[in-house]
Amino acid sequence: MIYLKLFLTFFKIGLFNFGGGYAMISFIQNEVVFKHAWLTTSEFTDVVAVSQVTPGPVGINLATYTGYTAAGDAWGSAVATFAVCLPSFLLMLLASRYFLKYQHARPVEAVFAGLRPAVVGLIAAAALVLCNAENFVDYKSVLLFAASFLAVWKLKAGPIAVIACAGALGLVLY
Repeated sequence: MIYLKLFLTFFKIGLFNFGGGYAMISFIQNEVVFKHAWLTTSEFTDVVAVSQVTPGPVGINLATYTGYTAAGDAWGSAVATFAVCLPSFLLMLLASRYFLKYQHARPVEAVFAGLRPAVVGLIAAAALVLCNAENFVDYKSVLLFAASFLAVWKLKAGPIAVIACAGALGLVLY
């Protein structure tokens, strides 16, 4: 029964989310923390952090870890991962047949014009979700955020270097 719940939950997440893994974070949290209670808020925050620094898309990493935690085995991971990827795969098969032909059509351009700001909003919502009572934002966190943002934006620093520096600074500061 848990495998069916995992499949349906992550299939729905994969089907109704646009914008990649970061845009999925708040939707995944609602499903796995609040609706199904497979993870606590603290565990979810830890999973998000680990998912960001491990190879692969964040949404898929979240699905894999949640599936393992919920089912207690690798089959849970496999089911959740497969389910979150399946809608994208099916939609891309369908879209690839028609997108190149209709990409400059006015309705298609209008849909994408509407999706862009929505995706930015979903990513911002994911950032706000992680700013909760268990992850109290103090001045050190704000400074690390600002330094990381400026390093990427102005200095064009690579994400690996920024993550490594932030981790080292976190070890020293906390």
